[in-house]
Amino acid sequence: MAGFFDKVKEKITEVNETLERRLNEGAVMRDIKKRAAALHKTIVLCEGEDARVVKAAQDATKQGIANIVLLGNPEQIAKDNPNVDLEGVTVIDPAKSEKRAEYAALLYSLRKAKGMTEEEADKLSYDNTYFGVLMLKAGDADGLVSGACHSTANTLRPGLQIVKAAPGVPLVSSYFLMVAPIGGAEYCEDGAFIYSDCGLNENPTAEQLAEIAVMSAKTAEQIAGMQPRVAMLSFSTKGSAKHADIDKVTAALAMAKEKAPDLNIDGELQLDAAIVPSVAKSKAPGSKVAGHANVLIFPDLDAGNIGYKLTERLGGFQAVGPLCQGFAKPINDLSRGCKSDDVVAAVAITALQTQIK
Repeated sequence: MAGFFDKVKEKITEVNETLERRLNEGAVMRDIKKRAAALHKTIVLCEGEDARVVKAAQDATKQGIANIVLLGNPEQIAKDNPNVDLEGVTVIDPAKSEKRAEYAALLYSLRKAKGMTEEEADKLSYDNTYFGVLMLKAGDADGLVSGACHSTANTLRPGLQIVKAAPGVPLVSSYFLMVAPIGGAEYCEDGAFIYSDCGLNENPTAEQLAEIAVMSAKTAEQIAGMQPRVAMLSFSTKGSAKHADIDKVTAALAMAKEKAPDLNIDGELQLDAAIVPSVAKSKAPGSKVAGHANVLIFPDLDAGNIGYKLTERLGGFQAVGPLCQGFAKPINDLSRGCKSDDVVAAVAITALQTQIK
């Protein structure tokens, strides 16, 4: 009898968590998940050893967002997560997979010109992240999410070595989808922001900043469903200060306009001038972006990393990312401070990225 009541309590808890998640989920994320579900993509989650990822595999499957492949030892996953239902999730242990030797041979063929030996390729094929990226390269999956308990380098190195940047794309960069808390947030007209680059390029050149701006605008439109209004951020607004760092931002603005003449972009703008209408009216009168920006391009990784964490921790925004843009196939990183809902959101975005050309 006790077992029956335990199951009832578990079911009640599950229903309550589902209701809470739906109540707290903004319109932007609901739309992203709905569009992702219609695609029926296969997304690999590499970190079966992380409880947040395992729960996300369950939730993404139950919500019908994607077909999930979870990498790890099935017995250990079941033991460590007794209350998680992985029905419908494909769990693969790379060490026991029939495909491992095939993937090792693929890795060797791709990296032998760089000095990789067959023995090194074979050893790396046991690694969950390498295995997942090789699944992607072989066409056995559509996208990959990792990084909940591994470094950005651990996630992106295999991606850069195996999948590489898309043709014609000069660099891979990252962004966060910053989703406003339920009920909205002042100065967030669209329910979300795109923040770039907050996780990958430490001190981008003017040329790289321009590329990041153009790619981030495409992301805002095709992933978040927003009409992009791009602000090139600085500690100066329209020449209010003089410094080489500001010169880099203004040069990047000119290059971005040349790359994408129809893009609604402006700079250099301080953060308040970018998103607060009253400040924009004073500091950047006549700007079509100032006071209404929804894509914020940070001048370097220091500013971007600090900015997204302040917005998340003090502003109550959901920070989904760092997500990547520019790979030939979708590969996305996670913050090690992520929640299981953030992983689910990353799965949905990864599915949508398969449609970006």
